[in-house]
Amino acid sequence: MKRPAIYALLAFALLIAIVLSLSLGAVHIPFSDIAQIIGQKIGIGAYREIDELYIGVMDLVRWPRTLLGILVGAALGISGAAIQAVFRNPLAEPGLIGISAGASLIAASIIAFETLLFVSLGHLFGSYLLAIGAFVGAACATWLVYQISLTNGKPHIGTMLLAGIAINALAGSLTGLISYISDEQQLRTITFWMLGSLGGANWEAVWTILPFVVIALFGLTLLGRALNTFALGEQEARQLGQRPDRVKLLVIVFATMAVGASVSVSGVIGFVGLLVPHGVRMIGGADNRFVLPASAILGAVTLTISDVIARTIAIPSEIPIGVVTSLLGTPVFLYILIRDKKKIVS
Repeated sequence: MKRPAIYALLAFALLIAIVLSLSLGAVHIPFSDIAQIIGQKIGIGAYREIDELYIGVMDLVRWPRTLLGILVGAALGISGAAIQAVFRNPLAEPGLIGISAGASLIAASIIAFETLLFVSLGHLFGSYLLAIGAFVGAACATWLVYQISLTNGKPHIGTMLLAGIAINALAGSLTGLISYISDEQQLRTITFWMLGSLGGANWEAVWTILPFVVIALFGLTLLGRALNTFALGEQEARQLGQRPDRVKLLVIVFATMAVGASVSVSGVIGFVGLLVPHGVRMIGGADNRFVLPASAILGAVTLTISDVIARTIAIPSEIPIGVVTSLLGTPVFLYILIRDKKKIVS
């Protein structure tokens, strides 16, 4: 299939996902009313009376939740593709360099400990404290992994991988310890946050992460040509005029911006950054100039549909979106692992 056709197909899938996300939930909004509400907002179509409940639900709940799902999914998808290209490992994903673990540690600390520092920061940042803390935790963990990986001032991929494993293990242990000493309500909050959810979506959250995600999407997309040379090896990339150390740093910075901002408002959501790039490569090839933007679109589709399932499968309750992505992603991951195990081992 030609790439313009793939882009058109992905765009159509995203449109379908948006319509389903706006329509389905505890309050079902008919498709015709969705079209009418949107038409009235932009001044087209004949006017007719619409239930005020539908208008309020769309404006205050469904639109911010849908847009947040698109932003988070796009951030996870493109970051996963970029990190896999840098590590030259199909099993790499954003959590490998400590982003999710660092965010989880600080988030759990804020939830469990009412220290003077957190209380003071809470007065300053209000309801944004948890999001800001998670973002800072993600950035600090990634910075630490990067600093450990430096050899003679240059980042070494193998060392970065091992440092990421160590930092993930340390942060995971500390988060587990915090969970152990938390009371029942704090433990429930920590567990729900670490499983991921878009239930707290609002317009403020959308506007908060929008600049980080947009900058990262734009920056990573521009690195597609440079990342293609990494498939040949770093030495070959240098001979082709690239600067591998600079490319690695940019990928880490942009991925941390995108995933850190996403995790700060949605919690930890697994498998999207790992599996979406595989799906893109299966239908369109391994050219990163295509894989990166296509992974952003498919990531948005995947997370939006997962959110629809999470909030409709057990109405009026909703299950964590991380549970849905894991249930959907694990069979696909095992299929890819079994299919490519010789390639991965070699």
